[in-house]
Amino acid sequence: MLYIIGGKVLTMTGEIWDKGYLCIEDGKIKELGPMKNGAPFPLQTGNSVQIINALNCIVMPGLIEAHCHMGITEEKKGMEGDDCNEAVNPITPYLRAIDAINPMDSAFSNALQAGITGAMIGPGSANVVGGSFAFIKTHGRNIDKLIVKSPAAMKVAFGENPKVNYGDQGKSPATRMAVAAMLREELFKASIYRGKKEKGQIKEEDFRYECWLPVLEGEIPLKAHVHRADDILTAIRIAKEFHVSMTLDHCSEGHLITEDIRQSGFPAIVGPDLASRNKIEVQNMAFKTVGILNKAGVKTAITTDHPVSLIQALPICAGLAVKAGLDKMEALKSITLYPAQICGVEKRMGSLEVGKDADIVIFDGDPLEISTRVMCTIINGEIVYADQSFPLPASEKKV
Repeated sequence: MLYIIGGKVLTMTGEIWDKGYLCIEDGKIKELGPMKNGAPFPLQTGNSVQIINALNCIVMPGLIEAHCHMGITEEKKGMEGDDCNEAVNPITPYLRAIDAINPMDSAFSNALQAGITGAMIGPGSANVVGGSFAFIKTHGRNIDKLIVKSPAAMKVAFGENPKVNYGDQGKSPATRMAVAAMLREELFKASIYRGKKEKGQIKEEDFRYECWLPVLEGEIPLKAHVHRADDILTAIRIAKEFHVSMTLDHCSEGHLITEDIRQSGFPAIVGPDLASRNKIEVQNMAFKTVGILNKAGVKTAITTDHPVSLIQALPICAGLAVKAGLDKMEALKSITLYPAQICGVEKRMGSLEVGKDADIVIFDGDPLEISTRVMCTIINGEIVYADQSFPLPASEKKV
């Protein structure tokens, strides 16, 4: 059993305790609450207990990256470590991120040092349909043991990237019209396949269309790469036509069509605003976007889009969004609770609640300040990173 005591606890569900405690058992949060009458926690006679003293620190849920390519576009390895885009066929729904994510990528270590305990990882945006994303924990060497949800979303892309990749090859899509038409055709065929399967008319399953069933049945969303306002609206139009859910990833011009996005009901994963405006379609990218959408009632998460900007910059991006107008608590939720909800893992992660996974980060100050350090990162109740200056329990204490 592990206790974290004495720190300021931010649960992300509304409760804030200036001096609180958490009790962790079997990788889950067993108890939590404010310390009362000077007692750090209710002693449980006969149990083996480890205690982490978080005095003068902030204790909160592990941070969550809602859209990145960590481990699938590896750092330091160039072509050998780049498995992000199968850029020879614009429609590849059957690809699975879990077959390319390498947890040995140094970005995973950086994520732990930044307090990031979960990440949504998948293919890039070279294809109209890129394949399925997976949501995984950030500590471990065996990808199969890190999976929280797979498939977690189906990647689709609008705008410049598919156009440039295939137009330069003299292939389709070379226009936005073709991008939309190819996605419609794929969804149309997948819908016909689903209908036939429901009627028992499919004698042999088709590998290309089986992967669409979780999307069409509402189990996972489309994950739409969209920057420009017109691309955002096209994505919304197609999702509504086929009655599927969707996340609007990047959403760089979302602040220009805020009401349309709010009315769509789709959440936005905003960023990477820390990157340069190196394409025409991101010319209006700004840190104010997430705050404007959030205030309008759109559920928002913040992304680094690693390696476009580095994974460890996630809390910095949230801080810069606050500087540009986002409410501070909403910024913290945009890197914890909201991405968990958007990615479909909120029953296990994103807030400090009894029964949820013990994925916890301890900061020595304001998480959104650039000088703040992560003192300790805990995943599934296990200490997976600790700053050298942070006092950890040397051994189990018997109560």
